[in-house]
Order: sequence, then structure tokens, then C-alpha cells
Amino acid sequence: MADFDPEKFEDKYANYFPELQQAYKNAFNRMNDRYDSQLVHAIDQQVLNESEPFYEGDGEFRVELPAEPYERLSGVVVDEERFETVLERHVEEIETELRRVFGFA
Repeated sequence: MADFDPEKFEDKYANYFPELQQAYKNAFNRMNDRYDSQLVHAIDQQVLNESEPFYEGDGEFRVELPAEPYERLSGVVVDEERFETVLERHVEEIETELRRVFGFA
């Protein structure tokens, strides 16, 4: 775990890239164990690859998604409601992992 500095998180990719990778990887692995791996892979590669984590303060993180995430999906057939449910859960997992990796959980 890195010593977390909210100001350094503003340039997160320069200062915390390994920790961000670890948080996303841990969340992916947990999701891949629980949900359809084809859908989880598609979400990871086609939606979350363009997501942006932000530190909100008080140990809380938020993951901002690209516009119209369902429209980005290709190569997997899933109804929008199921997609939204799995995506929401995946984002929750990432936010949990960010808290854990940075020592807030």
C-alpha cells in the first residue's frame, strides 16, 4: 500500500498507477468469479477501460464512466437491465478495492 496523498491523486496515473491497476485487477477477478466471464470481460475492455477514478475525500472514491456505456458494448449479447446491474456491481467492487488498496478499508 502506498502512503495516500489526496493532492498526489490529482495526477493519479503518474503517482499511483500500480495501485490503480491492482484495484481494477482485484475487482475484475472478483467479478469474473461471480458473473458471466464473457460479460465481465466485455465491460472491462469496452467500458471500464475509459473510466476515471476520483478521490471524493474521507476515504471515498468514485468511478466515472464514459457516456452511454451500454452503447459501447459489442461482441456479447445481454439485455440492458442485466448489463446495468453487472456494471453497477463492478463499479462498486472497484470503489471498494480503491479504498482497500489505499488503506481506507
